[in-house]
This record gives sequence, C-alpha cells and structure tokens, in this order.
Amino acid sequence: MQNVVFERIQKDIDNNDIVLFMKGDAAFPQCGFSALVVQVLSQMGVTFKDINVLEDNDLRQGIKDFTNWPTIPQLYVKGEFVGGCDIIREMYENGELQELFDEKGVKAA
Repeated sequence: MQNVVFERIQKDIDNNDIVLFMKGDAAFPQCGFSALVVQVLSQMGVTFKDINVLEDNDLRQGIKDFTNWPTIPQLYVKGEFVGGCDIIREMYENGELQELFDEKGVKAA
C-alpha cells in the first residue's frame, strides 16, 4: 500500500511546480497552520496545487512517511521539500521564500 501512496505523492510533486499537502483545501483550510501557508502563497501570487490529506488516511500518513516529517502542511517547490508552516512563515518574513521561487523559476500568477 505504501508504494502506491508514495507513487501518487511523487506524481503530484513531479507534475506541479508548487504542491501543498494540507488539511482542507485552499478555499477552505481545516487548520490554522494550513490556512497560514495558503495565505502566504496567495499573498505571493503563486499558483499551487492543494492536496487535502483529510480525504485519505493513507495519504495523510503517507506524506509524513514520504518526507520523514511529522506534521502537515508540507510544501514542495519544483520537487524539493521546503518545510511546514513555521519554516514557510519564517522564509516568507525574511525573503528566503521569494528567493527560492526566483531560484527555481517560479513566477507569480
């Protein structure tokens, strides 16, 4: 089962510049941490794929195992795991997130 979930996760990461594994979706986040990351990405004007881990318990655990990271949300940019809410907030506040987007060729919408 884990291989199927990992393949699904990898496919989403490979097929989208920015992927946010979160609780809820961008239109209706189901936790404050997910909401904060959505707000940061929206403020920056980037397009991202939101994936609601609450819809699939295998995915909810699978993404944690995939990255060996215990919490959700999790942000990927151009295939690279960036981090969770605290890391994204800090990177946004100090300009590192914009630098990462520029370095990876991610453009604002």
